[in-house]
Amino acid sequence: MTSSPLTYSLRPYQQEAVNATISHFRKSHAPAVIVLPTGAGKSLVIAELARLAKGSVLVLAHVKELVEQNCEKYRQYDDNVSIFSAGLSEKNSSAKIVFGSIQSVARNLDQFSRIFSLVIIDECHRVSMNEDAQYWTVIHHLKSHNEHLKILGLTATPYRTGSGWIYQAHQPLNTIRTTEETPFSLCIYELTLKKMINDGYLCKPILLNAPVAFYDFDKQSSQSSTELLTHSLETDEESLNAIVRASHRATAKICAQIISLSNDRKGVMIFAATVEHAKEVYGYLPKNNSAIVLGDMSNKARDSVIQAFKSQAIKYLVNVAVLTTGFDAPHVDVIALLRSTQSASLFQQIIGRGLRLSPNKTDCLILDYAQTPFDLYQPEINDKKPSKDSVVVEVPCPLCNHTNQFWGIVDNDGDLVEHYGRRCQGIIDIKTNYQDLSQQRTLQQCSYRFRFKQCPNCNEENDIAARRCTHCNHVFIDPDKRLKEALQLKDIMVIRCGGLSLSKVQLSKGTRLQVTYHDEDGAEVSEFFAFDNPKQVYAFQKYFVRLHWRPSNISIESAVSTMNTVDAAILHSHQFRAPDFVIARQRKYSHKREKASAPKQWEVMEKLFDYEGPHRKAFEEF
Repeated sequence: MTSSPLTYSLRPYQQEAVNATISHFRKSHAPAVIVLPTGAGKSLVIAELARLAKGSVLVLAHVKELVEQNCEKYRQYDDNVSIFSAGLSEKNSSAKIVFGSIQSVARNLDQFSRIFSLVIIDECHRVSMNEDAQYWTVIHHLKSHNEHLKILGLTATPYRTGSGWIYQAHQPLNTIRTTEETPFSLCIYELTLKKMINDGYLCKPILLNAPVAFYDFDKQSSQSSTELLTHSLETDEESLNAIVRASHRATAKICAQIISLSNDRKGVMIFAATVEHAKEVYGYLPKNNSAIVLGDMSNKARDSVIQAFKSQAIKYLVNVAVLTTGFDAPHVDVIALLRSTQSASLFQQIIGRGLRLSPNKTDCLILDYAQTPFDLYQPEINDKKPSKDSVVVEVPCPLCNHTNQFWGIVDNDGDLVEHYGRRCQGIIDIKTNYQDLSQQRTLQQCSYRFRFKQCPNCNEENDIAARRCTHCNHVFIDPDKRLKEALQLKDIMVIRCGGLSLSKVQLSKGTRLQVTYHDEDGAEVSEFFAFDNPKQVYAFQKYFVRLHWRPSNISIESAVSTMNTVDAAILHSHQFRAPDFVIARQRKYSHKREKASAPKQWEVMEKLFDYEGPHRKAFEEF
């Protein structure tokens, strides 16, 4: 006699995630993502969605542990389920709900030729845009039988190192994440790690501020991303081994401190840099209370070690990039990082191993011996941090009122001095064809730009890195080429602009605003603006203020409305940023006699902002 299936009660946020999914797929076929922190119970959300689905469902994961874990949760609802995973010694695709490993499914597509209504991908940040990847092979095959296949991904970390976000828009926040092509269209639900901890669903991480020693991974991490990507795994292993060998004494001290600090704790997971390093660390731990898990171990040996750790027969578990996902041991209350990572995603996965709730567990001690550069609550996965003093700041859009998050600089009082945002991330229109779900959602990003490149042909504002005008298709001259050409012409002067100043001058035609651009070596070039009539005021506001305004907490729109005199413009001089380069040409005279007697005068031709290239800017070292 078989026992009747048990049922679980979903937590409020789990039910919200389920509701968001149902609501989305009733209106759209667009691939969607749910973001839940490690330990939030993604398996229960998957189980509930599979239970509610009217058609067949395929749940994919990249490791056998996740396949088994997700399947076991669903079995609490219903026994009509099968597993398709070579690692679990079962390949059965006959049930309505199939839990499979991506490797096994991709190699046996002929067994998945019926109609599936929904495919769920666990740890979906592993899905790349490579059309030859196994995930896309499976998806294209399933779509050949059902073109309206629904695709849902779940992850704690919705980004990939090197390529960024895995979805384009965050629907709850009404925010565009990227305009690049991504595997998923929308994030339809997200629960933050901080809220999970504050609401008591995860335990609090305690970061030790002063470990006894550090590993110096700076040399390896200072390599460019291109260098890191082109290195083979063997080369990386060799460089890491060289670092830890040079830190032999540090390893002994670190292990002694880990043992001391975990004296009254239950489970310690240690993440080592290499196999050689892991074996060295293991050598310093209590032999009768420690174990090591390596990638080349047999499944039987690895399962035996993991089971011993989960049952608390051993206290210390050392591993190398093996137990970052699909591993559930709630009693773990110490995480020790003895390896570096340039991946915010991996960092969060590692820390997440210790944040699950367990009886008599109040917190998890985080011992970071690699000086990991990420903030656990807000990993830096957006645009590259412009400077070490940059912090995340909130910037409202003057056009759509969306609250953006950009890198910025604040003063000692916490007030915004300047931010580095380019364009508002707000979504001002999401159009859905409710009658024809085959139509993808159209995401319209707010058009307001905080920084821009103005087209000389039509005055359209474009992204600062644009090569062609989005309005008139005018091709922009490459700034490096422009500078190189200008430096070779005798009647052209190039200013490496170190600053600008505004002053009021009296000319023969009346009072003018003089804007002077200062070279680092003392050379100067000026341009003049008249305020005699509304057209001249408008020209100043559009062609100078918009280009030079330093994005900050002072709204340009409110400032422009009062900037209709020379004195008013000078009052705002601290808000104007200098260009990186100013290209000026010698003024042309109508008579040779006039040219011979007059001093050289220069006219501003072009100003280059936000320059990134080989030419040195003002006050930069060679």
